[in-house]
Amino acid sequence: MSATRRQVLARTGALGAGIAFTGSVSELYAGTAAAHAPQDAGYGPLVPDPDGLLDLPEGFRYRVLSREGDQLLSGEGTVPSNHDGMAAFRARGGGADVRLVRNHENRHNATHRVPAIEGLTYDPMGMGGCTVLDVGRNGKLEGERVGIAGTAVNCAGGPSLWGTWLTCEETEDKAGTNGYTKDHGFIFEVDPCDPHESGAVPLTAMGRFQHEAVAFDPSNGVVYETEDAFEQPFGLFYRFLPKKPKRGVGSLRAGGELQAMRVPDVPDLSVVEEIGTTFDDVEWIEVPDPLAAETPIRHQDFGRAMSHAQKLEGCYWGGKSVYFVSSFAKTAEGSGGDHFGQVWRYTPRTNELKLVIRFGPDHGVDTPGESPDNIALSPSGGLFLCEDGGGEQHVYGVSRRGEVFAVARNRQNTGSAEEPEYGEFAGVTFSPSGRTMYVNCYAPGTTFAITGRWR
Repeated sequence: MSATRRQVLARTGALGAGIAFTGSVSELYAGTAAAHAPQDAGYGPLVPDPDGLLDLPEGFRYRVLSREGDQLLSGEGTVPSNHDGMAAFRARGGGADVRLVRNHENRHNATHRVPAIEGLTYDPMGMGGCTVLDVGRNGKLEGERVGIAGTAVNCAGGPSLWGTWLTCEETEDKAGTNGYTKDHGFIFEVDPCDPHESGAVPLTAMGRFQHEAVAFDPSNGVVYETEDAFEQPFGLFYRFLPKKPKRGVGSLRAGGELQAMRVPDVPDLSVVEEIGTTFDDVEWIEVPDPLAAETPIRHQDFGRAMSHAQKLEGCYWGGKSVYFVSSFAKTAEGSGGDHFGQVWRYTPRTNELKLVIRFGPDHGVDTPGESPDNIALSPSGGLFLCEDGGGEQHVYGVSRRGEVFAVARNRQNTGSAEEPEYGEFAGVTFSPSGRTMYVNCYAPGTTFAITGRWR
């Protein structure tokens, strides 16, 4: 193990408050269009929205594409609740310009379920799933339909190498629990062009656990997976080696080998505080029972101590490495250390794991920068993160100089005037052109399209 340290003091011109974190921000841009990433701290102060929905910098505009409870344009039912992870794809055919695939993190008691559609429903008692939104060249919503139904707690996921969406169930409920007729905790593939092509087939070899996000290694098709387990022992970081890598829609059904990451002598990643700490002896251990028929994977006997982490969330591929996020860790909840966010980088070629960013825990929750969740890189190289913590909720960016700046603030108060509550942001993604940012407000479920002087 070797260690180096770089410190960056980040401050936001948007809210005038300092946000302390340490790390080499430039590493997050490795292999991307880094030359075009924002050099300065953001786009200016956030302007209060008179409609009370979304505060943005001056010169930016939003359009509400979809809200829970409204009618789906397909006529299949109402727009489901709990908008979460999402990705934008270039439309293939038809009049649409962009197709969005949007997760709905619905549990058994969801207000608005994903309508059960024949040929697209895994478990009729599952309330979650995905919807597909067609956005025209004029920026308006032109189509909205079910992409998959009958799943549960669809949290995040990730795009495949061939233009489909992998939606992840963040649950381990088995048949007979909460009324379900089938086991849950799987990954499913959704084809935004033709959802019936992908159907509702669980990718069982990729594991049954509380999935969060996935990212593909474009060189060999290996899939990395995060696990957001809520109780000790916390989640593991996985990789899946497909039997038919990079083979298109349905190819992941052929199976493969699921492995979990182990860093010798580090059973809890939260204890690592020194930025630049690098482990060059990472091990990948085969998962004994990927279906977790009797025992959840994180409880299984791997023959040695595995490396766990609380709140493993966002995951993306950049350059020659995969990056993954631990949103927070709390010793009061059983973690070995405290932080308000870690960003880790794993490089397969060198088999090295490195801590590149660490937030808090000594800054306020009302400033952007606490508990990072979903991560997106814009086509021009900008890094944007969704906040999932206490207090006000933001989408925030990070410049190549290490400056954190607010891009959007949720103004939909689901609490009271005396005790306001704001839903988290999720699913931040950019159109292929880079001209529009799409993002969800979790509750009340709202999908926004944001335009402005993105750079």
